[in-house]
Order: sequence, then C-alpha cells, then structure tokens
Amino acid sequence: MRRNGAAKNVAYPAVLGALALVLVYIASVAPTGNWGIVAVAGLLPSAAVISVSLQAGFLCWAGVSILAFLLIQDKFCVLMFAVLFGLYPMIKSLIEQLRRRPLEYVLKLIFFNAAFTVIYLVMKNAVLASLPEVLSVVWILYVVANIVFLLYDYGFSKLISAYIARIHRAVR
Repeated sequence: MRRNGAAKNVAYPAVLGALALVLVYIASVAPTGNWGIVAVAGLLPSAAVISVSLQAGFLCWAGVSILAFLLIQDKFCVLMFAVLFGLYPMIKSLIEQLRRRPLEYVLKLIFFNAAFTVIYLVMKNAVLASLPEVLSVVWILYVVANIVFLLYDYGFSKLISAYIARIHRAVR
C-alpha cells in the first residue's frame, strides 16, 4: 500500500492542532498550571514544522488560535497560546536560520517581550492574579519573565532535539 504524502502533510498538523486545542481547553479549566499547560500546547506546532513544513506549523497555530477563540471561554489561555506559545515555534525556526547566536537571542527576547507586553496589557488582572505577589512590580515581572523565557527556550531546544531523534523518525 502506497502512502499519500499530501494527505499526511495535512492530517499530521491537523491532529497536532487538535491535541493543542485540547490542551488549551484543559489549561482554561485547570485550577493551576495554566501557563505550563499552554506552554506544552505550544510545543505541538513545532512538531508540524519539523515533520511537514514551516507553513504547516503556521496553519496548525492559526487553526488552533481561531478555534480556541471561538470555543474556549477563558480567553487568557487562548491569548497566551495565540500570541506567545503557539506562535513561538515558527518564530524560533525563522530566527535560528540566521545561525548567529547573539543576534538570535536578541531577536527572541524582542519577540518574547512584545508578546508578553500584549498579554500583560490585554489581560493585566489575569496575569497578576496568576503570579506571586512579589511579581506585581512590573520591572521585576519582566526580569523574571525574561529569565524564565530563556530557560524555556533552552528546554524547548532540547525537546526539539529529542523529538527529531526519537519521534520524527517514527513518523516518517
């Protein structure tokens, strides 16, 4: 039996998108851990990028974002996915094609701070309610958020390597 590559190129990102949508929904109803669950949901578009294409990753992200805005009541989790965690895999892929580490980190931090500022300005009360009181001082919040983002990016890179080494080969 012959595999249809075009069907796989559509089906795989769609399945990843469905899983991401379920995770964003779970994050919206979970009493704690919203940020972490949405961050995990944001890993799924990267699998579409690695296994299919950058365009497939963008389509996965866009589909989840649109459906989440329509179906999920908690817009805070949806916004985190749409503006930051779901979009970041494609931005990371584009930035890392430059192959100039210092510039990559500067661009990643610019993206993160822009996305975080949008989330903060739109959902200020939800952001502050989900964090410890010490982070209510804006400059402390941004310093801590940037440090956490850099750790997230490092861990994300390790997960991508593990995905390529173990799962991507099985999917192909």
